[in-house]
Amino acid sequence: MREFDKQKHFLMDVFKSQAYVPMKKKELEILLDVEKDKRSEFAQVLQELVDEGQVEITKRGKYQIAENRPKFIKLKDHKSKKPSKAEVAAKKQSLNQVAKNANRPKNENLEPDIIGRFISHKDGYGFIEVEGSDEDYFVSRDNTAFAMQDDTVAAVLTFGAPGKRQEARVIRIIAHGFSDVVGTYEKSNGFGFVVADSNKLDRDIFIPSGKDMGAVTGHKVVCHIDDYGDDSHKPEGVITEIIGHKNDPGVDILSIVRGFGIDPEFPDKVLKQATNVAKPVSEADRAGRNDIRDLTVITIDGEDTKDIDDGVSLEMDGENFVLGVHIADVTNYVQESSALDVEALKRGTSVYLADRVIPMLPHTLSNGMCSLNEGEDRLALSCIMTFNPKGELIDHNIYESVINSNHRMTYTDVFAIMTGDEDKRSEYADVTEMIDQMYKLSQILRAKRKKRGAIDFDFPETHIVIDESGKVVGLAPYERNDAHKLIEDFMLAANETVAEHFNLMESPFVYRVHGAPDPEKIQSLSRFLGACGYTLKGNKDSIHPKEIQKMLESLAGHEDEAVITKMTLRSMQQARYDTECKGHFGLAAQYYCHFTSPIRRYPDLQIHRIIKDHLRGRMNDRKVSHYESLLPQVALETSKLERRAEECEREVDKLKMVQFMKNFIGQEFNGNISSVTGWGMYVELENTVEGLVHVSTLYDDHYDFIEENLTLVGERTGRTFKLGQPVTVILDSVDEQARTIDFILTEFQRF
Repeated sequence: MREFDKQKHFLMDVFKSQAYVPMKKKELEILLDVEKDKRSEFAQVLQELVDEGQVEITKRGKYQIAENRPKFIKLKDHKSKKPSKAEVAAKKQSLNQVAKNANRPKNENLEPDIIGRFISHKDGYGFIEVEGSDEDYFVSRDNTAFAMQDDTVAAVLTFGAPGKRQEARVIRIIAHGFSDVVGTYEKSNGFGFVVADSNKLDRDIFIPSGKDMGAVTGHKVVCHIDDYGDDSHKPEGVITEIIGHKNDPGVDILSIVRGFGIDPEFPDKVLKQATNVAKPVSEADRAGRNDIRDLTVITIDGEDTKDIDDGVSLEMDGENFVLGVHIADVTNYVQESSALDVEALKRGTSVYLADRVIPMLPHTLSNGMCSLNEGEDRLALSCIMTFNPKGELIDHNIYESVINSNHRMTYTDVFAIMTGDEDKRSEYADVTEMIDQMYKLSQILRAKRKKRGAIDFDFPETHIVIDESGKVVGLAPYERNDAHKLIEDFMLAANETVAEHFNLMESPFVYRVHGAPDPEKIQSLSRFLGACGYTLKGNKDSIHPKEIQKMLESLAGHEDEAVITKMTLRSMQQARYDTECKGHFGLAAQYYCHFTSPIRRYPDLQIHRIIKDHLRGRMNDRKVSHYESLLPQVALETSKLERRAEECEREVDKLKMVQFMKNFIGQEFNGNISSVTGWGMYVELENTVEGLVHVSTLYDDHYDFIEENLTLVGERTGRTFKLGQPVTVILDSVDEQARTIDFILTEFQRF
């Protein structure tokens, strides 16, 4: 009953919000992201609120606060406190801001045929995505009711000729998808406008006099929308933050960051708390922990890494390998529900950008007391695993520890030792033998993982080199060697071991899950491979990762390897966090979690708390109930925040690549076709920059798009453009605002 009552309290907070407008049950389900299997329970919660007199249903079937509701209703079996303001705020944050709906269309009383998410196009039209539907619905420019990107809308169907896309007309905006916009300010006489950076918002935002914070033309700003506008006036807002002038170094990246709702700065309260808790390890801190400071531990990271989560150790027990993975005990400094914890959950993850890192925790902790710095005592959670010569786990132990890192090593140093560099072997003579044994174990674990079917999507990454002024001075590939793979192998081993341990204990937990691919996507991939002369064996309705692994291995060295590997990756599901252990398809692992990076990932921090509650004997019924109530929302929110961070990182990389390529307009490059669509083909250059060759620039013929094998075929010439095909292109233009690059094939260059 406790969870039932919490839902009632939460719903009452939604209904009492000044921004709430009466909605029907179906609309509430969409707004509140109620899963299909929970809708019966949701209906019961609504009905009980109605029965109690707290809520009433209007004649149109909409729910609202009852006009004569009782001042106090005692909830049945109510034993828990009403959720705190912080809990309510955290849950509300996952919802879109409830629309004011002050300017509804005249046909608002129509019953909607569909409710979904609106996706806008820069040319004014849009689409509606409906949960559970494979098809989206086209909305013409005149039928959007001025809906904006990510708005939740109700619509009626208007047209659906056989073989054509179904069309719809928006009749009501249920909730706006955003309330804050990043853009460029343009000052006028007594007022101003904000031109949004996002091309999804095609109307300027009017800024009345006195609401501009003193911004001048050219300032990048954050604008809060007060009025979303209608057919007679523009949206209206107030500037809440001046990021800087658009020409100032770093402002371009900060504008993207703020556009994703990511704050590069921490609140003063959080910074102060971080300073207060970041005290050196004391005798009291060491109490009850395994003191293993005499154990040889090294950290292995990139040259520029400052937030060092993990250290490793290795001892031999006869022929067996005793591997230690030691992870910073961040929970000792970040207590649950503290200001630090609330902020960390709000961020979800650190964000790694081309020129900076926006950390999940303040630098005082992320680069200081929580970082396993060389020669300094640090608190850790240690996972000690014993593997036999076949790489089979025969014993393990997980405990709280105190460690002291012997060396802060880099991938470059370790790889040099692994490959026989005598200078490095001499410099690190005290750990050279241990690294040799680590290398041996790493290869054993990798071979074992490969044997069970783990898929290795090893794509080259690009390092964007930026100078102090924010200018891109070069693009260089990241070198990934066997030292990187060694750390990856050891972290995977620890993550699997910890996940299996607590799954068998039937403990509340947060797992990292990766579902099997959708059978339809595998069927499409199989057809594409067949058209290219390759075969994907196995049952397409329940494919085993080993079959995908074998197919990718068969492509090694072929000219189609990179393209088909990318196509295969696109057919995979997205990994996410979940409270149920559903396995990891890509790793062919039955048990998997994220345990090894609590400085930069909130799920790791969360499960460290669970582990310590078990180790300290605190996992009683009250704790179990607490985690069972808390963890589903943590898994959902951190999955969303992870995707937000990844999208932000990609957009920054795209911007910097566009800025770099701006210097080479008119020059010729070699590349390969990386994607083919109905409007043209994307070409990836050797430096990993990607741009579009629009079909309209192919003057020799009219080209048809053959979806089955992703090719463009000339109607008259029969000429074909297909994935992986090498081409020579000329850089025609770049668009920093849209972050796009346009090529033309050399033979079609303009004179």
